[in-house]
Amino acid sequence: MSITSTTVEPSHVPRLRADASRNRERIVAAAREEFVKYGAEVAFDQVARRAGVSNATIYRHFVDRSDLIRQVTLEVMNRIVALAESALAEAPDAFEALQRFVHGAAEERIGALCPILSDGCELIAAELAEQRIRLEHALEDIVDRAHSSGLLRPDVAAADIVIAVHQLTRPLPGTTDLNLDRFVDRHLQLFLDGLRAPGRSPLPGTAATFEDFQRRR
Repeated sequence: MSITSTTVEPSHVPRLRADASRNRERIVAAAREEFVKYGAEVAFDQVARRAGVSNATIYRHFVDRSDLIRQVTLEVMNRIVALAESALAEAPDAFEALQRFVHGAAEERIGALCPILSDGCELIAAELAEQRIRLEHALEDIVDRAHSSGLLRPDVAAADIVIAVHQLTRPLPGTTDLNLDRFVDRHLQLFLDGLRAPGRSPLPGTAATFEDFQRRR
């Protein structure tokens, strides 16, 4: 009898762990979508329904709302870093890499998420520090190469790209129920076309830098 138990139990452990992992992934993905649409105070009932799990399952994985926000922050940051690095490595030219990054980052809806995740970002600054540095380096490499190849206007810096994507993916007030996603790629492409060299008119002010972000923090 004990032999039978020993034989059967290991076969069940990986399945349970895999199920738990899938549930966690579904919860994080659902929370991201609900945060974008309704804000950080969205009811866990809605997150649970979107994820196809119970409220109890959410609390088995996450201590509280802040813990869930923290995990969404990390997941989004990891994907954006991977996007910047893969675009740099795989695109046929630097401007194409820039386009891939801009459209991919927009799909994460960082303009909607950043205000929601700001508290979580502050709480996990140390965890995000390495990824933030990787993102800055990858994006600066993309911009430097685009400048060197003469494809990107010289008065644009990497931080300008981040600010623009953030601004262009912020929801408009009072438009929660409207399908504005269909316009995002259209307007981002208008923005990208304006980045191509040569610029048709001088830009006012000075280019943003990542050091500006650090000083604000």
